[in-house]
Amino acid sequence: MKKHIILLAALAMIFSSCNNKKTEEKPQDEKIITKENREIPDFSKGVLTEEILWYMGRVSAPELSPDGKTLLYGVKYFDYHANKGNTELYTMPVEGGEPTQITSSAADEVQPIWRPDGKKIAYLYPTEQGMQVFECNPDGTGIQQITHVDGDINGFSYAADMKHIVYAKNVQIDQRIVDRYPDLPQANAMIYDDLMYRHWNAWADGTYSHLFIAAYPAIDNTIELLKGEKFNAPVPPFGGMEEVVWSPDGQKIAYCCKRLSGRAFAESTNTDVFIYDLATQQTINLSEGNMGYDMDPVFSPDGSKIVWWSMATDGYESDKHRLFVHDFNTNETTDYSADFDQDATNFVWNADGSAIYFLSCWEATVQIYKLDLATNAYEQITAGDHDYNSILLAGDKLIATKCTHAYPQEIFAVNLKDGSDQQLTFTNKDILDKITPGKTEKRWVKTTDGKQMLVWVILPPHFDPNKQYPALLYCEGGPQSPVSQFYSFRWNFQMMASHDYIVVAPNRRGLPGFGAEWNEQISLDYGGQNMKDYLSAIDDVAKESYVDENRLGAVGASYGGFSVYWLAGHHEKRFKAFIAHCGMFNFKSWYGTTEELFFANHDIGGAYWEKNVPKSYDFSPNNFIGNWDTPILVIHGGNDFRIPYTEGMQAFDAAQMKGIPSRFLYFPDECHFVLQPQNAILWQREFFRWLDQWLKK
Repeated sequence: MKKHIILLAALAMIFSSCNNKKTEEKPQDEKIITKENREIPDFSKGVLTEEILWYMGRVSAPELSPDGKTLLYGVKYFDYHANKGNTELYTMPVEGGEPTQITSSAADEVQPIWRPDGKKIAYLYPTEQGMQVFECNPDGTGIQQITHVDGDINGFSYAADMKHIVYAKNVQIDQRIVDRYPDLPQANAMIYDDLMYRHWNAWADGTYSHLFIAAYPAIDNTIELLKGEKFNAPVPPFGGMEEVVWSPDGQKIAYCCKRLSGRAFAESTNTDVFIYDLATQQTINLSEGNMGYDMDPVFSPDGSKIVWWSMATDGYESDKHRLFVHDFNTNETTDYSADFDQDATNFVWNADGSAIYFLSCWEATVQIYKLDLATNAYEQITAGDHDYNSILLAGDKLIATKCTHAYPQEIFAVNLKDGSDQQLTFTNKDILDKITPGKTEKRWVKTTDGKQMLVWVILPPHFDPNKQYPALLYCEGGPQSPVSQFYSFRWNFQMMASHDYIVVAPNRRGLPGFGAEWNEQISLDYGGQNMKDYLSAIDDVAKESYVDENRLGAVGASYGGFSVYWLAGHHEKRFKAFIAHCGMFNFKSWYGTTEELFFANHDIGGAYWEKNVPKSYDFSPNNFIGNWDTPILVIHGGNDFRIPYTEGMQAFDAAQMKGIPSRFLYFPDECHFVLQPQNAILWQREFFRWLDQWLKK
């Protein structure tokens, strides 16, 4: 239920190598997934289908060569028949042009970066030892493995002077069962004496992610940061090398670490930015005293300053992302966003260090902004109905990735003077040219307390205003993640519209992009104003002549799944079908089984056994099961530890015992998301099989 979820999915396959070196020879039993060697889906309907969705290439954020002339990026293609995908690397001129594919292998090349001298490209790739760092020439030739450490390397980067490399790797600190009882090597058990014994989708195994600094190119004289300590850097479960950065002179490393373990880790978000000095081997805490998250530092070009985003409140994972800058010359840290009522993330310095470009969500779109440090003046660079997802500076322009409801992420060049952009990659053009997208309309709806709420309404591709369509109320997760112009490969608005449903997606209370007050209102009020906002949105759209008010459904995941459960007990016959994915059903059982307790403590007020039980427990959907009377599909993953699958079981069992038409779709090996191709396509098919059964009779 993170506000910002960053999935670092290095789902590569291990295959045999010779003398620990990657060879050009491909494994005979592994199919290399490419754009060309997959079965072409059926385009005859002329609209988006689940097979077409999984046929699209997924473009990663690019890296710019040190000379500023060439972009490096990855594209992942899936073959759902083989139930796997593969990422290959591409380069292209920064001005645009035909991309050049530089890798072709049976497994993913992940986390590609340029070596600081621009003569090599490096990436992670699987070997018998685990994920290791490889280098190749910019044209893909001359492949060499440069690390040979035991176990998986999770991330890496070079110092600018190329004298050192830093990499992240898990180290075993806690005793294993076999260490404690060597005569029981086949015993299959886990023993825990403290909290955070599982996180997101994995059980604690006694290992911790530590950083290792090694001389380059020898990869020796290794220094282990956090040696012997039960702390992680980067920060789990989704932290990557955006949390570990070198100073421009290669003498310091800034990294993020939550120096807490056990129960304290479970109850706090207090993550800090640390600076390690290679010369003195000393570490300082740059954000000491701030009790919330401090994340994603970026040094200025001359190394005299560093910027990061900071949250003020311990335990509040969706607090305002403040823009902090520390000046090493004055030793002062300044909050430049004190008067800026928006989040600030994804920082990029301009060439002389006088300004910072960043991303911020405002009114359900993600735009590029600029902060002038001398004047503390903010400027919005871009505008329009789209989401920018990453940015980097390339001379007089920014290179960015952008998407909309109708178009998946591609790479663009953004003009810094007028905010216009030029599309550089066209990975899915041949696919998108064959399908008709639905139109997204922006609608402002008056809420029950007299405020204006932005609601996206997505119409079917061949919309006929003289027809009547069923409509779906989309309930967002998070709870505090924006209903922006995101392109999802599961909760895809175009997919829903292509099945002839009108989608109603409100930016209800508790979402960023409308000021701190709007965002914060939802905490401790899960069954309050935001639920009224949902109903205001669907009631407003249902008045349209082209909406059949007798064929309305409500769907959502995570907090959206909870929302569906809550609406099922309060909707007053509005809806004819529900779908809830990984939602909270019983606050007491959820509180006792979730892992990041800081979230539960902040948003629902704490434990149910306290003398003064938080009133939030009154909002628990199980309290209103007596009012349930509408068909419901419940979906859950077996490895979802944020909201354990027993929540879905309770909801399904209750519906069954009440005689309500219901179905339980369970994925034993999926987590809070559904990531495997065939599981994801099954999810789509069952999603629409249920809706069609109850809303298209």
